Amino acid sequence: MDVDFSQLRTFAAVLDEGTFDGAAAVLRITPSAVSQRIRALEQHVGQVLLRRTRPVSTTPSGEVVMRLARQVARLEQDASEELGFTADEHAYVTIPLVVNADSMSTWMLRALARMPVRHRALFELHREDEYHSTALLRDGTAMAAVTSVPEPVQGCTSEELGSMRYHAMASVDFAERWFPGGMSPEELQKAPMLTFDRKDDMQDRFLRKRTRRRITAPRNYVPGALEFVDAARLGLGWGMLPDPMLTDSTDLVSLAPDHPFDVPLYWQRWRLESPVLDALTAAVRRTAREVLRQP
Repeated sequence: MDVDFSQLRTFAAVLDEGTFDGAAAVLRITPSAVSQRIRALEQHVGQVLLRRTRPVSTTPSGEVVMRLARQVARLEQDASEELGFTADEHAYVTIPLVVNADSMSTWMLRALARMPVRHRALFELHREDEYHSTALLRDGTAMAAVTSVPEPVQGCTSEELGSMRYHAMASVDFAERWFPGGMSPEELQKAPMLTFDRKDDMQDRFLRKRTRRRITAPRNYVPGALEFVDAARLGLGWGMLPDPMLTDSTDLVSLAPDHPFDVPLYWQRWRLESPVLDALTAAVRRTAREVLRQP
């Protein structure tokens, strides 16, 4: 497929900015020129690639073209760097990543800080549940992801990083009030549960594994990793908390100390020979070995 690079850059800019006008401002061309390039790209491909919503979104065919646009841009930047065209100390490259909240709060930022300065890398972090993060790889939004999905997305590689260990935790007062005799199915039906958001089913998976029953409990939604721990400390409910966030947990008690819950994590990245992605993968791999439980 012979595609004009300027059309791919424009296509990516429209999705990044959300509107044709925003893309025009970034590319320093007119909105009419943006529209013409997108129309020409769709005519060349023979399919509608964008839904003209606010913000714009991709069609299934557009997701394929978006991945191509991202990959071409990455290769262009790598080639420019190797040829010395981006030697300017103020020139940076932005790497979009998707990471689950607990990894972001406990170890991922440390990995990013280990990126060699010579790569002049910036990061656009997208927070997503570890079981849903591959969608952003699939549609071209992200170049790499921390995910619990081992099967690589088309065009990506996948490697196991280790497992994040979780424990069912609650405040001492909460545990004494709701579980005086332990986590029985009857009490679990009544005790408030903490959930990150409506995609988060970790507590439910833990309960199914422990009780072999499907339990429907009242729940509080707390969409923030640190806030989630605070909510448990304040007695708003019980929830699954990761090992690295329990270093100072004297005000919390484990509700099932003999039943930890391990969540395997994988690193998926585009299958490209890219010095920047290679360096990032090395930093992620090193940091994960320090924090996660290894196979």
